[in-house]
Amino acid sequence: MIDLIVFSVGENKYAMNIENVQRIIQVEALTNIPNAHPHVDGMMSYEDKVIKVLSFRKLIGMKTYASELGSIFESLAKTHSDWMDDLRISIETGTNFTKTFDPHACGLGKWIDSFTAYDEHVVEILKELVEHHKQLHTLGGVAYESRLSDKEAALQILNVELTNIYQHTMGSLELFVKELDIVADSLQKLLIYDNSGSIFAIKVDAIDDIAHVQESEFINTNDEHDVNEFLELEGVLDLDNVLINVVKTVSLPK
Repeated sequence: MIDLIVFSVGENKYAMNIENVQRIIQVEALTNIPNAHPHVDGMMSYEDKVIKVLSFRKLIGMKTYASELGSIFESLAKTHSDWMDDLRISIETGTNFTKTFDPHACGLGKWIDSFTAYDEHVVEILKELVEHHKQLHTLGGVAYESRLSDKEAALQILNVELTNIYQHTMGSLELFVKELDIVADSLQKLLIYDNSGSIFAIKVDAIDDIAHVQESEFINTNDEHDVNEFLELEGVLDLDNVLINVVKTVSLPK
């Protein structure tokens, strides 16, 4: 029986032997390394050493987490633009508005509720975004209810107050997007990895579980297990109908 740490990178699941992992910590502020290998994000202090930080995303050829978050926020901004357009149509035509006025129920609200910030600057931007976003949905509900008794008053709320709050909300979201590198680091984790005495950190998206398995449960795919010169796999594990790539070794690029 061996213990594996299961982690996520994008939609992919990986696992590695817990014996190779000294600790799991939050991503810290990293120091840039001039002319470092493209897979290396920087270096950091760990106990009495300075160690390098390897990006697992870059290791397997995925775009950075910050880039992925940028795409998500672009979609969330478009969703709120559509929300405003649909609310206007509803007020002007008297048709039902099918989107939510609950700031916690929309895509952006759900994302905000799931996010924990560690950087003080990001915390301040997030507070502003949360407040404007809440006001947007609340005032949208007021405008929608007002349309029944006074359509012109409802349109006045929409065109002046609500439009102003919408612009502030999108401005706060833009500020948040400008700090995507810090936001991404707030979400990701570091595995302090020991490869035969070579200690370095591996940046992953999330830690999912600890799995207790038999090596006989590994499925040999008969594919080339060397993903590249820095990553070797030793098979696939079917864990509760989820296929997980089992890492044999990770090596630090020079």
